[in-house]
Amino acid sequence: MTIAAVVRVGCFAALAFMNSCTLPPTAKTTNLAASRVIFLDQGPDWTETARSDFYSRDQGSRVMPLRWMQALKQPNGEPFMAESLGRYGYLPNSTNPGMPIGFTVAGSSGSEAIGLTCSACHTRQIAVADTAYRVDGGPAIVDFQSFLADLDTAVNTILTNEAAFLEFAQTVLGHLPTPEERAGLRQDVNDWFVPYHVLMIRALPENVWGPGRLDAVAMIFNRVTGLDIGPTPTRVIVENIRRADAPVRYPFLWNSPIQDKTQWPGFADNGNDILGLSRNLGEVYGVFAVYRPRKDRWHLLGVDYLNENSANFRGLNALEGLVKKIGPPKWPFSIDQVLAKQGEVIYGRGTDQGGCAECHGIRPGATRFFEKRTWATPIQDVGTDTREYDILGWTADSGILNGAEIPLVISRLQPRDKSMKILGISVVGSILQQYVPLTVQQVQTRPRSTLTPETTDLKGAFDLTPVSPAYEARVLAGIWATAPYLHNGSVPTLADLLKPANERPAAFQVGPAYDPVNVGLARDQTIFNHTRRTTDCSDRNSGSSRCGHEFGTQLAPAEKRALLEYLKVL
Repeated sequence: MTIAAVVRVGCFAALAFMNSCTLPPTAKTTNLAASRVIFLDQGPDWTETARSDFYSRDQGSRVMPLRWMQALKQPNGEPFMAESLGRYGYLPNSTNPGMPIGFTVAGSSGSEAIGLTCSACHTRQIAVADTAYRVDGGPAIVDFQSFLADLDTAVNTILTNEAAFLEFAQTVLGHLPTPEERAGLRQDVNDWFVPYHVLMIRALPENVWGPGRLDAVAMIFNRVTGLDIGPTPTRVIVENIRRADAPVRYPFLWNSPIQDKTQWPGFADNGNDILGLSRNLGEVYGVFAVYRPRKDRWHLLGVDYLNENSANFRGLNALEGLVKKIGPPKWPFSIDQVLAKQGEVIYGRGTDQGGCAECHGIRPGATRFFEKRTWATPIQDVGTDTREYDILGWTADSGILNGAEIPLVISRLQPRDKSMKILGISVVGSILQQYVPLTVQQVQTRPRSTLTPETTDLKGAFDLTPVSPAYEARVLAGIWATAPYLHNGSVPTLADLLKPANERPAAFQVGPAYDPVNVGLARDQTIFNHTRRTTDCSDRNSGSSRCGHEFGTQLAPAEKRALLEYLKVL
């Protein structure tokens, strides 16, 4: 199917904006942006300076020219960027007025681009009564799908409505455009829109991800294989773009650099800086980084992976350093210390007795290069939703990367190969080219091995053989601040997670209002209008199954209360 054929299918109808969240029964309705905000204690290294850097550090994402974004309108005529995109759940950034937390501006004056950085998806705010509590590194409660779809609609409007385009052009250029300027700008916008629109109509699912969820793996696969490695000039391979219908909850970041495995299915080795860079580079390729590799016989790898590549390696490394400083958030409310002590005993029991430490306790994991010690991150099938494993099995046309390989790390790509392998070779090739001399001339003048001891760790950065629907079991420090639970966000509170799957809520509202008693999302929400509907164990592959992880479900009610009290202090 050609790009033109896909576009002729029709412009993608913007998803209806959804707004719903939950407050404890006694709490008042509150606008989080206007609430009193308390920054939680997240350790001595998490300073105001570090926080500010984390909120706006560029990692190389380039959504579109900043002037375009500032000139776009919502259907109601308001600026697209109104109220720092708070309608999608994004939070205002006081150090960068007008921009939400996690949105960056990079480039020279007059040609700046707006992009995303990791804090957009990993900064959370919860609300109890009139107070909001900031959780840095926590899973964001943002509606990214609606943002993507509405952006598609906004750009389509200026391309199909002449009056809207003229207003847009005047705002972007700062003056009434000449016919030549108008034509040039229209062509630039159309060139941006065509691949983006193809991605939207083929990737976004009908059953919305909803606030706090994203099918990140599918969207990264879709962008890299669908928009970046096709033939020039468009680079698009339409058939490589598939429905992203396995949404998962954003993970929390604290302690993530010390895990020996990462990603929900645990397909990526982790635990040192080179592996952290591979994890982060794959992420930025999925959120609008410019990546246009080309065949080049003068590179030892046969591909110039940094050709027109916007990845900010310095920024990515700095962000990993910042993440290392984020500690788990301290519980800000009162604790029944006697009850918590009782819960600590229960927590330490074996899983057959309702305990948690056997899977979620701190114990030594793999040792990475330079004697980097990690924490063990068990990857286990505990009966939870299987949908993400459908995505991991995707294959794609390897495009201009056909035949590429990384000796000793990733074998030669076939004309059609695993999407994970195509992503892996894109990430590893880019890292090696950035840090190791890879041209024939460089090697002749400064001999050096293509693979250093540390870069050989990259062999495990993208495990190509996930074989079962198993997911990572992380250390539970700060778990109280990360609802909803399970990898797919299908259980609203820890109290619900301690119930058998058939007793967990079949539907619940999602948002920032917090329930300190049941430890998780409050029943009633006021910010979004979104109800998450879940399936039981008869449909474990739905993407929203609440099935599995039935540990602690047989505890007596008093024991459950004690365990919940202890989980608040971890």
